[in-house]
Amino acid sequence: MTTPALRLLAATLLLFAAAPQAKKIYKYTDTNGVVHFTDRKPDTAQPVQETVVKVEQGKMVELRLEGHADQRQARVFNNYAGPAEVELSLGDASNIATEPPLPLTITLPARAERVLANLRQADTTQPARLELAIRAIPGSPGAHHEDAEYAWPLGKHDARIDQGFNGSFSHTDEQSRYAMDAATAEGTPVLAARDGVVMEVQDDYYGAGLDKEKFGGRANVVRVLHSDGSMAVYAHLRPESVVVQAGRHVYVGQQLGESGNTGFSTGPHLHFCIQLNAGMKLVSVPFRMRGPDGGALDLGAR
Repeated sequence: MTTPALRLLAATLLLFAAAPQAKKIYKYTDTNGVVHFTDRKPDTAQPVQETVVKVEQGKMVELRLEGHADQRQARVFNNYAGPAEVELSLGDASNIATEPPLPLTITLPARAERVLANLRQADTTQPARLELAIRAIPGSPGAHHEDAEYAWPLGKHDARIDQGFNGSFSHTDEQSRYAMDAATAEGTPVLAARDGVVMEVQDDYYGAGLDKEKFGGRANVVRVLHSDGSMAVYAHLRPESVVVQAGRHVYVGQQLGESGNTGFSTGPHLHFCIQLNAGMKLVSVPFRMRGPDGGALDLGAR
């Protein structure tokens, strides 16, 4: 009689990840007749052919099952350049023993990997079924927000605050309740409002519109981790405009990218907010900011 083995189990891995995005590939022939392909718009007088291709956005975390037939390990990789809180749980499972018991929640440092659980059949004479689910939220749940004053992130360029804290159009959920929308021309340099480390970069999305289900989570964004564990979000950036890389330290006034009109957006603008991980959920928090004239900025509801 063949003993059912753990290698026959089916695992469903539910990861915190966005839908496939798009990226432009540029093709041109130089004056020597050499054909070039690049993902950055080339500075050339030669004719350039643009092609939009779909790319799979990188996952915040990855889960892998390792080991032999009788016992497996659930190993999790944090791909972010900053901490991530991870929750591993069992879904539709039977005849499975785990050590430690699931669900469990753990915070992984930047770029870290760790075995979160050992999995085995409780009774090796009986069939077993396994479904694993994993969720991840950026940031550390122990973080707080210092009473810092943020610099104006659009330099001396013309801008108008269309929406402030508790804005009725889209600043109605916990992640964006305390956010600022500054309307400005597309291509306006977006500058770091506070020192920190870039933990996330997305700049490959081209779509925009008012269908929240379709565009709500797809804006191009730079997420910067501060020394107190809070995170600044610079969103709706122009495609392929980001000039910093994940893991790099940035300083106040350093350019991050350019303003754009991507995702859930009515026009070119910068969405800026400060977020904390409040224990497997992101919440925005109030902040103080200097305006372009150096004075205190009024971020009240509009």
